Formats: sequence, C-alpha cells, structure tokens
Amino acid sequence: MTTGVAILGSTGSIGLSTLDVVRRHPDRFRVVALAARSNGARLLEQCLEFRPFVAALAESAAADGLRQELDRHECATRVLAGQAGLEAAASLPEAAQVMAAIVGAAGLKPTLAAAAAGKRVLLANKESLVCAGRLLMEAVCRSGAELVPIDSEHNAVFQCLPQPAVAGTRAAGVRRIVLTASGGPLRGCSPEALEAVTPEQAVAHPNWSMGRKISVDSATLMNKGLELIEACWLFGVGPSVVDVVVHPQSVVHSMVEYTDGSVLAQLGNPDMRTPIAHAMGWPDRIESGVKSLDLVEVGRLDFETPDLERFPCLRLAREAAEAGGTAPAVLNAANEVAVAAFLEGRLNFTGIAGVIDSVLNRHEIRPVSELADALAADGWAREAANRITSEWGAATA
Repeated sequence: MTTGVAILGSTGSIGLSTLDVVRRHPDRFRVVALAARSNGARLLEQCLEFRPFVAALAESAAADGLRQELDRHECATRVLAGQAGLEAAASLPEAAQVMAAIVGAAGLKPTLAAAAAGKRVLLANKESLVCAGRLLMEAVCRSGAELVPIDSEHNAVFQCLPQPAVAGTRAAGVRRIVLTASGGPLRGCSPEALEAVTPEQAVAHPNWSMGRKISVDSATLMNKGLELIEACWLFGVGPSVVDVVVHPQSVVHSMVEYTDGSVLAQLGNPDMRTPIAHAMGWPDRIESGVKSLDLVEVGRLDFETPDLERFPCLRLAREAAEAGGTAPAVLNAANEVAVAAFLEGRLNFTGIAGVIDSVLNRHEIRPVSELADALAADGWAREAANRITSEWGAATA
C-alpha cells in the first residue's frame, strides 16, 4: 500500500528533490497534493506527470491559469488558490506525509495546518519554528503528528540522537549539538570585498544547489542562525547548547556530543535527497539516488570558528534566540526584506546585517502566545525593514 504525500513548495529545489525520491519508489509513495506560490508552468508539468488529487497556488491568477491548462489536458486534478488552498493541501486526508518546503514566512500557516491534522511533517520550512516554534510544537503534541527535520544539519542531528527521537525533547546524555556551515561562497572575502559583493557572487554556493534567497542566507551565515533557533525547538535545548562550526567540505552535516565525551556525526555527499529519503522512509532506510561518499577522494575535513565580525548575522540570530518571544520572528522578517533588497540591487551585501540590527534594536519584544502575535511581529518588522532600506538607499543615491 502506498503512502500519500503532499509536497508544499513542489516547484522549488526541495520539492524537485522530493519528487525525484518519489519516482524511485512508485510502489511506496503516491503524490496526492502539490502546492507552490506562483510557478504555474512547472506545477502544470508536475500535475500531468503525478496526477495528484489537488494542486494549490498561492496566487489566484496563477491558479486560474493552471485550472484552464489542466482542463485543456483533461487532467482531473482539483485546483485550489490562496492561503486557504495551501492549508487545504497541507491537511488533505489522503496525505500521510507533508513536505513543508515553502520558503519563508509564507509557509508558516500551511505547516501549522499539517501539524494540526496529525501528519508526518517533513520540515524544510525553518521559518515555521523560527517565527512560531512554541505554537508548532504544541500543535504537534496535541495532534500526535510526527516532526522529522529535512534541513541537512537538523536531519543529521536527528540521525545521531537515540531513536526514537521525540521532537522537542532533549535526549538523555546530550552535552552539545554542533551545526556545520560551509561558510558559503564568501568565506575568504575581506571586509572591504564584502562591501562590493554582487548578488551573482552571493548565490554561487560552492557545494549546494539552492534557491537564491537561501543561497544569500548561506553567504551571510543567517541560514545557520535560523537553524540554531530551529534546533533549540526541535531538540529541546537552549541556545547555549548549540554551537556552529564552519566546515568548507560540507561532508559532515552536523554532530552531537554526549556527556561521556563521544561525538556522533552524520556524513554524506551534499545532496538534499539524502535527508529527504531518510525522513520519508524513516524508520526504514530507502534508496535516494545519492552517490556513495568516498572519503579518500574527499581527502581532508577542515573545521574553523565562524568570523562574527565579518558575518554578524549569526551573532544577531543567537541574540534573538536568547531573547525569545517575538525577536526571532522579527529577525526572520527583517532578513527576508533585506535579502530581497540586496537581490534587487537596492542594498549592498553588508547592509543586510545592518538593516536587521536596526530593526531588532527598534523592536519591543513580546511573548508569542498565539499565531496573531507572530504575524503581528512579522508585519511590523517588514514595515520597519522596508522603511530603513528605503532610507539607506536614498542616503547612498
């Protein structure tokens, strides 16, 4: 009997890798729902191949176009639109597993809907935990959902913990969690060179194939900062228990240190199909299509301390994690605005951290007791970040 899978963010890099794993196991998995923000052309191709029960697009105009094309091809897939459509796809009864891979705060509500519906949530949308970690973990506990991380770092930690690992609970004997960072394409840049970095340079990741926004986050080390916050929720630890080391080869995906001095690490080639296949098949191991790791070919494994002077986003994220409440949501929203401005040529690379720092300094931290608290903080931070970005742009014009 096949397992029904809903893929939120099916047109992005994680979604495409998930579909590749599904193709390798047609007797095990069946795509029952696909969802994306606006890429109707790619979603059409996926619908014609996998024939899901529903397809959802956040943008209504794109959904209308997809509906017309599916009718023309006599495909019975039902098209849903808007935020409600994404949430309906996430909670579809036929879906036992939900890949939550819509990037950014836009993926928050659909991920919460999947958790509330008791699904196995394959979590690739780190912002869900960053913005509303307590709410997501409470939804998982109430519904009996399973939460299995997809980020290569968190999935590596999950694999290194005693099984069955319980989301949100600190495993006995854990002294330290170590997240590895490649350092991105700008690791060796001088402070002066960072000022002049172009979007093309920032997204040219040496090891991973990712979307532009996540690639910039990797270059600033904000991606690792968001993962630090996420790790605290996933593994039931405080920020002081989570360390970050730069590991340029991206072979050791993360480590867990135990009180007896043992350190367990998960290694593999940098390919997202490994954590995706692990999460989809767990507790079984299934083939992913990833090439075997040849340590002789790799030759060496290097580790170094992150430079927080040149890459202050990691420091800002740790401070937000320690502050708690709405601070992580504000951090995330300000980062999304600043990165978008950088990619559009309205802000220089080092200005990303400057905008985030300014927004955090102006924010009055409040507790997150309900979703409205997280959304209000997110909205406030976006307005503040847009205003600061415009002021900086005018000053440098």
